[in-house]
Amino acid sequence: MAGRGGLNITHSEGLERFISRYGAAAARLAPFIRAWPPQALRDFCAELGEATFVGSSGRVFPASFKASPLLRAWLARLSRLGVAIATRHAFAGFAESGALRLMGPDGEFTRKVDALVLALGGASWPRLGSDGAWAARLGAEGVRVTPLAAANSGALIQWSAIFRSDFEGQPIKTALLRHGASSARGDVVITRRGLEGGPVYALSSKLREATEKRGETTLSIDLRPDTTLECLTRKLSRRAQKQSHANFLRKAGFSKVEIGLLREARRDGLPRDAETLAALIKNAPLTVTGVAGLERAISTAGGVSFDELDDNLMLKKLPGVFVAGEMLDYDAPTGGYLLQAAFATGLAAGRGAARYLGLSPDQPVGPEYHADLSPRQEPNGRPPEASNKYSV
Repeated sequence: MAGRGGLNITHSEGLERFISRYGAAAARLAPFIRAWPPQALRDFCAELGEATFVGSSGRVFPASFKASPLLRAWLARLSRLGVAIATRHAFAGFAESGALRLMGPDGEFTRKVDALVLALGGASWPRLGSDGAWAARLGAEGVRVTPLAAANSGALIQWSAIFRSDFEGQPIKTALLRHGASSARGDVVITRRGLEGGPVYALSSKLREATEKRGETTLSIDLRPDTTLECLTRKLSRRAQKQSHANFLRKAGFSKVEIGLLREARRDGLPRDAETLAALIKNAPLTVTGVAGLERAISTAGGVSFDELDDNLMLKKLPGVFVAGEMLDYDAPTGGYLLQAAFATGLAAGRGAARYLGLSPDQPVGPEYHADLSPRQEPNGRPPEASNKYSV
């Protein structure tokens, strides 16, 4: 799904600034990001035959601008290494014996494995399998999981019927959004239910927290972030006395959707004096009633608490079980940070599993080490729980 929009795989900014983007989880994630930084991820893509480039925003993309070539090359490499991939299987938790429970096309069965890496995603794409059901299953084993919540999601705003009808789907270019002390800049899109776009996603966690506490919160939008209030006031002072607001603003370079948005922010009518109108353009208040739910979110906040894990990302309560990716309790903005953390923690968990098995983390793993997940039946009719050597 990430590849539908170009596969923003990582970001080119300085490493310390990059790590700071993870907010409260930055210190926890820092060792893994430093061990597998953005350049290492780009080198990995190049090894698979997919060059990357830095876009004008600093974001990094594959040269093909698609996910499929990289995915095909990666799967081919795994096949050559003897990795067995069993599709249409789901994690169903653990049996009383500690064996792994799996749900396959022929029903549930168990496997005893020597090490297990869980990378089951968040809960923001349930129709693709990322439904967050693992949270309850790990919780049943005593693992503390911070409740999953929508992250990088749209803001819910109750537009007037006429505004929604006239402007749904239309973009607003280069706006600056503010919420409290936080701000984000970029393009946004008017949707039936509110606002979408990079700046909205960047502020969505704070919007979610505020609306959960108070029911609603104010999101301000600056339609001319590169123009000072004083300069804008002087420009608006040139309006002829009999000229309508709409005609004057259109001639001043404002689009119909921008004018409509100003009317939404000030439903009792646009101010007549230039200074007040300029202030509205620079700081139009919009009432946000919530954020789009998990089924509409790009990513998931919450997850397995880092306090439940050792330095190798192994669950302290479940020796031999490692956790990686969006299952971990971190909240990252879009821009390559989500995938970078998934790759970096995936590598860390894999190396941790190798150490747990007494292998060198960089030792090639051949076919003798993979688990056979076919639901064979023993003569008594029950699926076996026998261990496969170094099954991961």
